[in-house]
Amino acid sequence: MSSSFLRTAFILGLLSAIGPFAIDMYLPALPTIAADFQVSTAAVQMSLQIFFLAVALGQLVVGPLSDMYGRKAPLYFGLALFALGSVGAALAPSVEWLNVFRFIQGLGACAGMVVPRAIVRDLHTGNDAAKLMSLLMLVFSVSPILAPLTGSFVIESFGWRAVFWVVMGAALLAMLMVFFKLNETRPAEQRVGSTMSSAVGNYAFLLRDRYFLGVSFMGGFGVASFFTYLATSSFVLIEHYGLSPTVYSMFFAINAIAFIGSSQFTATLAKRFGMKQVVRVAVTGYALTMVTMLVVFAAGVDRLDVLAAMLFVGYGFLGLVIPASSVLALDDHGTRAGTASALMGTLHLVSGVVAILVVSLFFNNTPLPMVAGIAGCSVISFVLAQITLRRQPVIAQAAAE
Repeated sequence: MSSSFLRTAFILGLLSAIGPFAIDMYLPALPTIAADFQVSTAAVQMSLQIFFLAVALGQLVVGPLSDMYGRKAPLYFGLALFALGSVGAALAPSVEWLNVFRFIQGLGACAGMVVPRAIVRDLHTGNDAAKLMSLLMLVFSVSPILAPLTGSFVIESFGWRAVFWVVMGAALLAMLMVFFKLNETRPAEQRVGSTMSSAVGNYAFLLRDRYFLGVSFMGGFGVASFFTYLATSSFVLIEHYGLSPTVYSMFFAINAIAFIGSSQFTATLAKRFGMKQVVRVAVTGYALTMVTMLVVFAAGVDRLDVLAAMLFVGYGFLGLVIPASSVLALDDHGTRAGTASALMGTLHLVSGVVAILVVSLFFNNTPLPMVAGIAGCSVISFVLAQITLRRQPVIAQAAAE
């Protein structure tokens, strides 16, 4: 594995982690923010939903722009906007203003989420793409391990507002890395014909591609289960189980380690058994684990160790599903990689926002609503896998005909 391959994976992983870092780092502060602004749990959770919504909407514009103007220009603009939103969030006088600046932050963060996936597709397909995507996720997954721990230290030492000054600094550092270390992978000759009009046509094409939609939503509801955990875990673990913010952060990191560790086997397993077979087995294990967890908690078991063990196993399976499903979705869309990556990312985030909204209707600071939401998402992913992976992509069908 060349040094340039590793360097690219490292930079793309860090860019992808900027947005999630802004989420994971302030999770331990959600109860504190609610108390500081004297608002309900739901009002503070809205700042998560607004961030996700902004990322989902922003990707639909940033993806085509990265096809039209290259991959680096949208990254510069997105990171600058993210830094601006971070300053506003740090100075927010109320939860309403916090939500406004979280929306701006989310619009900026979407570039770091959609463009790296397009760069992976620019450079590689198949198993090589899976290998790069897995390494990208290795770096990206440092966020849910280190961010809550860093966040809990920053919050306890300097207050929750300091979190946003830290993520602003991370965005500025990322801009320097893009300028000095990242090569443009969408040269000018490949941008010819890429316009907003062609982007609309590409979106129309992708929305008719049931294989693309099925694979994207399959990964999307896997992501949604993690979003459900993001939005509710601090209240369950800190307020229900009585963990300190620091111990909560360690608990949170355990699940990220499971996800990271398993994702590194994606390319190896795909090379031996095929990408689709890996996804089929992984999504089955993921759904079985999460449904078993729901049955256990619905039966009256309310134990932190049981929750930790089941989430560890379930998110281990999910670590194989996400990178493999992303490669399957983008493999046949090299000429529209930015647009396809944007639509896939938007579908992921829309799934996550819907899941959070549904769970928030029933959330009562106990584990059962959270567990039910996670299990529900896993079942939807499983069903979509059974339906979708029997099909061929639209482009593959056309070639066969």
